[in-house]
Amino acid sequence: DGYVSLGGGSVMDTAKAANLLATYPDELLAYVNAPVGQAKPVPGPLKPHIACPTTAGTGSETTGVAVVDFKERQIKTGISSKYLRPTLAVVDPETTYSLAPGIIACTGFDILTHAIESFTAIPYNQRQKAASPGLRPPFQGANPFSDIGSLEAIWIGGNYLPRAVNDPSDTEARIQLMFAATLAGQSFGNAGVHIPHAMSYSVAGLNKTYTAKDYEKNDPMVPHGLSVVLGAPAAFKFTAPASHERHMEASMALGADLSDTDPSDSGKLLADTIVNLMKHTHLPSGLREIGYSDNDVPALVKGAWKQQRLLAQSPREISEEDLTRIYQNAMSYW
Repeated sequence: DGYVSLGGGSVMDTAKAANLLATYPDELLAYVNAPVGQAKPVPGPLKPHIACPTTAGTGSETTGVAVVDFKERQIKTGISSKYLRPTLAVVDPETTYSLAPGIIACTGFDILTHAIESFTAIPYNQRQKAASPGLRPPFQGANPFSDIGSLEAIWIGGNYLPRAVNDPSDTEARIQLMFAATLAGQSFGNAGVHIPHAMSYSVAGLNKTYTAKDYEKNDPMVPHGLSVVLGAPAAFKFTAPASHERHMEASMALGADLSDTDPSDSGKLLADTIVNLMKHTHLPSGLREIGYSDNDVPALVKGAWKQQRLLAQSPREISEEDLTRIYQNAMSYW
């Protein structure tokens, strides 16, 4: 009759995909975004789905996106449709009280990157219009509605993520992060994310040796939030010239001091502010620390370039050469 998902983003996304395939049977790749899949539109409504998140990060309980991992291709990608959005979300912060600090850190940076990317995405009125209403993409670009939730989620993340990671007894911080995750999910589910998320799929998919702290499993694993934030500082330096004002606003929401900052340095300011948060939450210093080298950059770029549904939200036009430089700059931040 319907689906109930209880867990993190992977669990909720699995329920979305199962619901889709049970309702409209086909190969999974038929619905996966191009160029990895065939990008077949979801034909219509699915069965009811009640989503119950147990991590403060993905916001999947609010979105029409399901991320899938094709291990044989060493790539992550996704399915996007308004029909994938859960019917009801039950959001209880107490489900996060037992999470280890390393998990809080990785999921918390998924909140922040969702919010910052949706706030800095290409503005909705600068996007190319769809040929017909039925062909409108799920992501609409930054807009006044998404901005409200994005900025609030950035502020909450900047204030409460270090507290939640460094003091497991700080329940107020975990409550706030759960709220921020849902806010950011609503915002990026509307506006979209861009370069850091596009980069993240190959970072996670090509990993062979690294397992993040507090993720107790046998297989090597780069958690989603970590795979995104490792590229974010370098990516925002690249996107800043498209809108110095928005990158400055994001830095201010994170708690940065703007008093002596020239607007032309907005990318560096935002990158430095994120890196400072990474240090305070004990994350790796860059891609090199999780096992990547410059020799891996071509493969990383190849995987990221396939994420055209995400790169389309970049506020600045990007090429494969640009992605190469961004990955190189993300190798080590300190």
